[in-house]
Amino acid sequence: MPYDTSCCGAGTGLSGFAQTLGRLPATISVGKRLARQLLACGAHCPRIFVITMAAPAPSASLSAQPLTLDGITHSYGGGLAVDNVTLEVKGGELVALLGPSGCGKTTLLRIVAGFIQQGNGKVLIDGRPIDTLPPNRREIGIVFQNYALFPHMTVAENIAYGLAARGESRSVQAQRVEEMLATVQMAGFADRKPKQLSGGQQQRVALARALAMRPRILLLDEPFAALDKNLRLDMQIEIKRLQRQFALTAIMVTHDQDEAMAIADRIAVMSQGRIEQLGTPVQVYDEPVTLFVNSFIGSSNLLSGQISAPVEGGYAVTLGNGAAWTVPSAARFAPGQPVLVSVRPEQMRLADEAGEGRFPVELKLSLPIGGELIHDVTGADGSSLKIAMSRRPGMASGRAGTAFCGLADHARPVLFPAPQP
Repeated sequence: MPYDTSCCGAGTGLSGFAQTLGRLPATISVGKRLARQLLACGAHCPRIFVITMAAPAPSASLSAQPLTLDGITHSYGGGLAVDNVTLEVKGGELVALLGPSGCGKTTLLRIVAGFIQQGNGKVLIDGRPIDTLPPNRREIGIVFQNYALFPHMTVAENIAYGLAARGESRSVQAQRVEEMLATVQMAGFADRKPKQLSGGQQQRVALARALAMRPRILLLDEPFAALDKNLRLDMQIEIKRLQRQFALTAIMVTHDQDEAMAIADRIAVMSQGRIEQLGTPVQVYDEPVTLFVNSFIGSSNLLSGQISAPVEGGYAVTLGNGAAWTVPSAARFAPGQPVLVSVRPEQMRLADEAGEGRFPVELKLSLPIGGELIHDVTGADGSSLKIAMSRRPGMASGRAGTAFCGLADHARPVLFPAPQP
């Protein structure tokens, strides 16, 4: 049986499965075994697709292969979900699609997987179009946020499920299961059921099941959303380790910037169906190209100002609070043009005395958060600013009162044109 898929969940039953199957060629058969498993699973599994890939040709290379999205466009009714997206993912690279709900990132992932047929554009793996291939023929592994493990199967049976459906021999299944359990560090859990595992262990099993199929591309759909903070960090490290170990080309969908910054080689920040910026985590954080990216990635203080004059490598800027800063920038601005100066909280400092580039602020509140002390201050013009400084052991808060705010020596403020009123 070359293809298996399920879509079940509260309120959906097997209707989603039927809809998905209806979009596939009529020659694809489901089989009694899958039907029994779907019925046994019932409404207890999260709504999910489980793909069983066809085996790659013996001559196929298992080395890292690039993924190309060329002018992908897709609409739901009259609404444009993905707007002419072009993206090159290098072989062995992990790219995160990051953005708010409704930005098109999940639609893009489903197009790559073959669950949705795009309106325009092409999807290519290693330069070969895969748009006409059903999901089972794309050799793509998927890990979902809700694990999608069969509750009536053991860990070993869940990992071997796709291999069995693909027709692999029992010896191959046993060998691959043993290999995957060792890879995800769960060798002693083969006979347990999913309900006997923690959330992190279930996610490892889901990852092992995807890797057991030897995918060319790995898709990660909000893989850490159901985990608590400590487990989330462990799994981020684990997935990055396995992605490098297997030289997998991977795309991860997330709305959590910390996840994207932690494990992605590059981040594609999406908004309203388009990629606003594509770059390394350091680039999108330190050098945002739009106000949306600047606001969505990390925290930022926005200070109004005006261009005084161009200087070498940037501009002299007079802030609305009267301070004068020199801001590096390759963008074009005219003298007198209103601008916004963006400064990250950790790039600002408080001082007891006035000085060059400093302006008076009123310290309202200080919060100890881990190794940082976050100060909430208000400028003379009423603007509210956040300043992050290292917290010494035992320091609970800063003193209230008047202080002077300026840039840290390592600060890299960014200039943006002021929005039109």
